[in-house]
Amino acid sequence: MSKIIRIGTRDSELALWQAKAVQHQLEHLGHKTELVPVKSEGDLTLDRPINELGITGVFTKVLDIALLNDDIDIAVHSLKDVPTVLPTDIVQVAVLKRGNVRDTLVFKNNEEFLSQKNAIIATGSLRRKAQWLNRYPTHTVVGLRGNVNTRLQKLEENDDWNAAIFAAAGIGRIGLRPQEAINLDWMVPAPAQGAIMVAARSDDNEVIEICKAINHEETEICTTIERKFLNLLEGGCSAPIGALAVIKNEEVSFQGVLLSLDGSKKIEVTRKESLGKHHNIAEYCSNFILERGGNRLMDDLKYVDKETQVFSTKSLTEAQRHLFKNVKVDSSDFLRINLNRIPKPVLKSKINNVIITSQNAVEAIVTAVPKEELQFKNIYCVGRRTKRLIESKIGKVTHSENNAKALADYLVEFIDGTEVTYFCSNQRLDELPTILEENQITVNEVEAYQTVLDSEKIDANVEGVMFYSPSTVESYRKNNPCDKIAYCIGETTAEEARKHFDDVRVAKIPTVESVIELVNENYN
Repeated sequence: MSKIIRIGTRDSELALWQAKAVQHQLEHLGHKTELVPVKSEGDLTLDRPINELGITGVFTKVLDIALLNDDIDIAVHSLKDVPTVLPTDIVQVAVLKRGNVRDTLVFKNNEEFLSQKNAIIATGSLRRKAQWLNRYPTHTVVGLRGNVNTRLQKLEENDDWNAAIFAAAGIGRIGLRPQEAINLDWMVPAPAQGAIMVAARSDDNEVIEICKAINHEETEICTTIERKFLNLLEGGCSAPIGALAVIKNEEVSFQGVLLSLDGSKKIEVTRKESLGKHHNIAEYCSNFILERGGNRLMDDLKYVDKETQVFSTKSLTEAQRHLFKNVKVDSSDFLRINLNRIPKPVLKSKINNVIITSQNAVEAIVTAVPKEELQFKNIYCVGRRTKRLIESKIGKVTHSENNAKALADYLVEFIDGTEVTYFCSNQRLDELPTILEENQITVNEVEAYQTVLDSEKIDANVEGVMFYSPSTVESYRKNNPCDKIAYCIGETTAEEARKHFDDVRVAKIPTVESVIELVNENYN
């Protein structure tokens, strides 16, 4: 090639080292080159908007723009930083022979902290953080950003930090690996970690042909598998996903991992295939991960940086959270329950008719007296879950209804006798006892538990709130405005919500899952 090949690079010490490695190989083949450090994207312009080109990489964007502007002929990247889908009109033309793939722990004094309960580890990588917490769940992981030199300096300056995690290739290439460092062989590296990639414009056939000569085929095969695995999991380069492919004795060995952000959940996969029959490894392994809970973990990751749209006034289980579609939800218990000590003589006496409208009342009863000592003849309750709990812990339910008014109407017509014992809360609704007493049925109330209003102030940008009882509405109102959509579990809760909210929506059946379905209908 007669013209000088302009090699674009970021201007950090590591980026320049990598660009010079490419430069050395090209000049060894007889080509003239020039390094072009690209300072900032603020000085670069394009005829088309960036979003139309699919340019997304945080660390690669400035070089992509320079390449498309014809300010450079090739761009040199750390392949692990490159999005799995390249911008329009840009192609990968070479991958250099890979360096050390491992992560390295750089520590200050000694390694004793590894066996201690408390330690502080610094890293800016979600993948490293998740894997570290999976192995050392009691440790604290703090954020660490900047180039290699800056991160090493921050480690030195922070007296409370025990260690920081780096890519072995990065600190090794610029000669900054301290003696106080160990490779973390147990930590699965980022896809394509340790590999240097060269990109060019897709229409620059001459440059593409030249760069083929410096491509290392084995590294290309391994990094392609790893990046395809990442792509099929739909994870960005910052997701807690690890992948490593190695070729040995004509066999490709692959190891992949996906973790939750806090490291509490971990799904692993390994696979071996003969070289030449390795093309489906990424697909097989990504499906293996997704089918074993990976779909749920990836759904969580999609909403990491998204603002909460809906808030639940009752803590949601993991299974319930994963029922939401296209919406980010947060939750907290807006009611605190304190079980009362019910006098044992009350519970041990023979009671013909018992009314229980909540699971908390069930817990209060069985906490005070074993089920064998209870002498309840007829048990009437509200709600399917309360019924299941009663029949599991107390005895058979005579009759149940979906809400308190329906149960009161039933008892007025079918009760055996004219007296009931109602195990309730200090925050109970008046509707049920009022209906019964108006129909000459005596109601003996036993305060089984106390409901304490315990709400928090939620973000003003939240668009809707999920309510499960009139008490949750009352608790919410103590600290928050009623300018949102109220998603209610039933008519009794909705009736209270309508006193304060303009937009009130009611679930088809009185279950948490049905309220979630109500939310999904709005956002779909």
